[in-house]
Amino acid sequence: MILRRALACSRPLPRVARAPSLARWYSPTIYKPDGTTHAVKEELTPLAKHIRDTILATGPISVAQYMQLALTSPIGGYYTRGQVFGREGDFVTSPEISQMFGEVMAVWYVMHWEMMGRPAKTVFVELGPGRGTLMEDIMRAAKRFKSFYASVRGIHFIEKSPELRKLQHDKLGCDWNDTTTVDDKNDSGTTPVSSVSRRYGGLRVGWHDVVEQVAVDKDCVPLVMAHEFFDALPIYKFEKGEGGNWNEILVDVADSNATPMQATSPAQMRGTLQSSSSIDGDSSASHFKLVRARGVTSNAAMVLRDQRFDSLFDKGDRVEVSPESARIMIQLADWISANNGMGLIIDYGADWTQGDTFRGIKSHRFANPLCSPGSMDLTADVDFSYLRFAAKDRAKCYGPIEQGSFLHSMGIQARLQQLLKSTADDKVQKDLVECYRRLTDVHSMGRVYKVLAVLPNSSTGAPVPFAQPTAVDPGNPTATDST
Repeated sequence: MILRRALACSRPLPRVARAPSLARWYSPTIYKPDGTTHAVKEELTPLAKHIRDTILATGPISVAQYMQLALTSPIGGYYTRGQVFGREGDFVTSPEISQMFGEVMAVWYVMHWEMMGRPAKTVFVELGPGRGTLMEDIMRAAKRFKSFYASVRGIHFIEKSPELRKLQHDKLGCDWNDTTTVDDKNDSGTTPVSSVSRRYGGLRVGWHDVVEQVAVDKDCVPLVMAHEFFDALPIYKFEKGEGGNWNEILVDVADSNATPMQATSPAQMRGTLQSSSSIDGDSSASHFKLVRARGVTSNAAMVLRDQRFDSLFDKGDRVEVSPESARIMIQLADWISANNGMGLIIDYGADWTQGDTFRGIKSHRFANPLCSPGSMDLTADVDFSYLRFAAKDRAKCYGPIEQGSFLHSMGIQARLQQLLKSTADDKVQKDLVECYRRLTDVHSMGRVYKVLAVLPNSSTGAPVPFAQPTAVDPGNPTATDST
């Protein structure tokens, strides 16, 4: 019944956009009389100058600090821009590809709201909501289920970007006359912090910089969504060296105005940029490079203090770790268990710790993450085993399972069939099929994206379409024991 009613959702026209394609990191070059090729240094932007001056004053910085500055700095951070999503931006997310994605998510929440006994009060909390497209699709589909829709008391967005807040505000049909704002730090405009959605019956919408700022009533069940949120959280990079010590990989200022051009393999392009001195050679025109720390840093001592990192990895292995991801996961797990809520985490990654996935995305292509900080998205694959380990004994985690499997189990094919029947336009039908393929195919987003469900410790049944909770070996949280 829930699925049949969801298939009656409106707006049959698809959204079609291009996915990032693997391409060689581009650097302008000059050719020397001796036949050698050198990269031309890029422009030193205000943000790049700030990062360079910071390094010159204090020494090389962690990859995590570099990511924070490049993504969120008020003097040119990437997410201070508005149009970073879609065909006009740098990358495309699943909700921007097709409405079917958000509609399926709405079905999942309604089904488990029913399983939990139809709680009278719920609230949506979305981390990293982008342009608000996913929540708009969820809420439009939720209208088909009157009892569930009546339970929704509000929407909370975890979003720092003033420009993205404005896009989310307009996407949900919020009224500027009923909007509380604060002055932007970067311009003369204003940033919404609270508003009312006229499109959704006067529903209250709130914006917050961090999860800790969200406050809900004790009897209000949180419905949490984190779609492509954890992949943008800062990571630390380490390499295991002599004597079992972990050397942190840091960001330093490049030594000269031009660095030798060297060939870059596809494997390197999918992983991290290597520095021109101590880490395998650098083919970029960047003002920055990656270097190994000479001794054990405080970050290495703190982040890798768990013995599993010594037992699971050998000399030369690299790992990427995001303590911020663990901190937020702990908070979400505690919150979901305390309030009998539910959550979905959807992102690209693996159920084990990886070492070389740090990369930039610009104009729908992979890019050198150290070039032109602030001009591109910076990202790394999510370690789902690390999230599950953080939530251990705090909440029950199910999965991760592949996005394609999740969407098929939740009825995306049935929704596609109804959309195809709603139009006789051949081009629209082809676009619908292509969107479906993009979301579910194992060679596109269907395999690399994973779905993790989080339920309270008090829950007794496994959520659809997951099996039993995924076990975590306390001594080896990177090992999966999924049924």
